[in-house]
Amino acid sequence: MNTLFIEKNIKYEGHQLSPHWIYKNFHLLGDSIVSFTGEVDVKLDEMVDIEDVINNEPIKSDKMLNFIVEHFEMPFTTAVFAQRMLVTIIKENLEKYGVKIERKGDDLFFEDRKMSVSIAAKSTTSSLIHTAINIVGTGAPISVSCLSEVGIDDVKKFAQSVMKDYDLEIKSIQNAVCKTRGI
Repeated sequence: MNTLFIEKNIKYEGHQLSPHWIYKNFHLLGDSIVSFTGEVDVKLDEMVDIEDVINNEPIKSDKMLNFIVEHFEMPFTTAVFAQRMLVTIIKENLEKYGVKIERKGDDLFFEDRKMSVSIAAKSTTSSLIHTAINIVGTGAPISVSCLSEVGIDDVKKFAQSVMKDYDLEIKSIQNAVCKTRGI
């Protein structure tokens, strides 16, 4: 699996959650996970989560750490499992800093304030995941928690650890599938 931390800030507006966005922009062909920082401003017409559209809840933050994952030949239900696994890996990485994090489905909370957003989606050619964690607590329409609040200043190091753990978990799953004989 390809992994890349993108050094430049990118404003996430939702259109990046599309097939081959990683390949077209960063020349990573195949299953990939990339991360980057930047403002997040997803208007309702770019929202994938229909419940958020119905509730009129666009996503906004002054600065988030974003992860985009693309898996080819992965059924959508499996992608939702992969999304939950990614969120759990992020939680585990946060807990390495001595932070108590609560996971509810695909959302992370610190001191009862939401820290993350996440969605999995199916495209015509792949399954996609977007997960983002607030770096700062400003710009969101609700009270949120953030990485700076829990003492994580080296966002790149944190992102690379998450991507490495995700890659290792995917490889471990693939090895488990390959080494088991049918019955």
